[in-house]
Amino acid sequence: MSKRLVFAGTPAFARMILEELLAGPETLVGVFTQPDRPAGRGRHLQESPVKQLAREAGIPVFQPESCKTPESLELLRSLQPDLLIVVAYGQILPQAILDVPRFGALNVHASILPAWRGAAPIARAIAAGDTETGVAIMQMEAGLDSGPVRHVLTCPIHPDDTATSLHDRLAVLGKTALRQALDDLWAGRSVAVQQDESRMTYARKLKKEEALLDWQLPATQLDRQIRAFNPSPVAHTQFREKSLRVWQARPLDEPADLPPGSITAIHKESLRVACGKGQLELLLLQPAGKGKLAAGDFIRGYHPSRGESLG
Repeated sequence: MSKRLVFAGTPAFARMILEELLAGPETLVGVFTQPDRPAGRGRHLQESPVKQLAREAGIPVFQPESCKTPESLELLRSLQPDLLIVVAYGQILPQAILDVPRFGALNVHASILPAWRGAAPIARAIAAGDTETGVAIMQMEAGLDSGPVRHVLTCPIHPDDTATSLHDRLAVLGKTALRQALDDLWAGRSVAVQQDESRMTYARKLKKEEALLDWQLPATQLDRQIRAFNPSPVAHTQFREKSLRVWQARPLDEPADLPPGSITAIHKESLRVACGKGQLELLLLQPAGKGKLAAGDFIRGYHPSRGESLG
């Protein structure tokens, strides 16, 4: 008999995992996702990516404000799930919820646990300079990403990876990891391995104030910050007393002859800025109130000068 699954997730990463489940042999009997939220300039209510896909597939959708209520618990029980699968749902689930399914709950987490538990594992891995990350399939417990791990697949972090590009690769990897974990679970060969708490790191949620570039730092660290904060909240600096977003740059291991934050060179399609160590070549920028501009277009439109300061 086909196993009965309930899925809980909200953003695009979770939607891609849900696609795998819809194509699998199990039966999806319900999807939990966050309530519709105001978004965009018009602040209109917007459905989550998971809700959109579930509706298209004809799967019942549930959007409780909280899963800690007796009503949510009874709702899950009524679905009689064999397994709950959770991917970036957006709520911490109480143990009572996790205990309902026969096989408990599995979480798809975008890191090699116990590294980068928490809300922003992809961005934190890039910002830290990690060269490898992956996807862990974890047996959930009440703690934050602390349950035993049933399956892990790894992938390299490329020198030019942004949070966007790495997110997309990990979502594809997550599909494979979850399918392998489910096959092992149904076959009775899955083993849950406790996490090594001594190796735990925490991926706290990104804050806007962290996105401000500090030109006293090395160029390599600023490059990682720019890539980690793309697409949100986007690294930025000040240019002529207005915000200037930096979407893409390249670190250069060349000493500068001007103080950190100074424009050291202006080329046809890029400009260079002095850092605490090395220089940063800016490639894609966004002035306040404007769209993204290739560095060459920015130069032709704003005519920056050598020695002019950013920050």
